[in-house]
Amino acid sequence: MAELVYPPVIGVARGMFRALDLRFDIKGTEHLPQRGGAVLVSNHIGYLDFVFCGLAARPAKRLVRFMAKESVFRHKVSGPLMRAMKHIPVDRAAGMEAYRHALAALRSGEVVGVFPEATISTSFTLKEFKSGAARLAQEAGVPIVPMALWGTQRLWTKGRKRDLGRKHIPVTIRVGEPLTPEPAETADSLTRRARTRVQELLEAAQRAYPVRERGAADSWWVPAHLGGTAPTPAQALAAEGR
Repeated sequence: MAELVYPPVIGVARGMFRALDLRFDIKGTEHLPQRGGAVLVSNHIGYLDFVFCGLAARPAKRLVRFMAKESVFRHKVSGPLMRAMKHIPVDRAAGMEAYRHALAALRSGEVVGVFPEATISTSFTLKEFKSGAARLAQEAGVPIVPMALWGTQRLWTKGRKRDLGRKHIPVTIRVGEPLTPEPAETADSLTRRARTRVQELLEAAQRAYPVRERGAADSWWVPAHLGGTAPTPAQALAAEGR
C-alpha cells in the first residue's frame, strides 16, 4: 500500500532541520537492514527523539513504526498523522494489544521503533530497559538494532521550554550492529545485551559531540557524572516519585 503521509512528513521534518541549521553527525546507518523486520531501540532524552531515529533509518530507505503513548494518538493534530504513518499506540488499559500490533508489523517486514526506557531520562543517562523490545525480537525472529542519540535534549526535553531557535545545535547519532537473539537466550539476557550496546553507543556519541557547555548556566543538558548540572539518576527517580 502506498505511503501517502509518511514521506511528506519526512520532507517537512527535513525542512525544519534546515531552518534550525542543525549540525548532524550520523554514523552506522549501514547497520539497519534494508529489508525484513527489525526492532530499533534507542535511548530517550527528548521529545523529538522519534524524528531523529527515523532520520537515521532513511539511508536504508526504511520507515520506522514507533510505539508511542496512546495519548499522542488522541491529540487533534498529531493523532491523525500518527495513525496515517502507521505508528503503534500503547495503551496500558488495552493489555497486549500494542504488543500484538507490533509483532504483526515485524512479521510483515516492518521496522518497529521502541524506547525501552519507556520515558524520557531527565538525568540524560541510560535508565533500566523494559523487556518488551527483546520479547518482540525473539517472538518475531528479527534482530535488534541499537541506536544512541545525543544533543536532542537541547532542543526540547522534559521540564524545559522548547528551544527551536536557529542556534546550530549539533545532533550526534550512532547506530550499532544488529543483535540477533540466541536460540536459548532469555528476554532478560537479550535486554541486558541491548542496553549494554546502547550504553556503548551513547558514550561514543558523547565523546564525539563537538561542543561543551558554556559555564554553569549552560550545563543543564550535561549529565552529573560528566560534570554537568542535570539531575543524578537517583535524583531523577526521586522526582518521579520512585
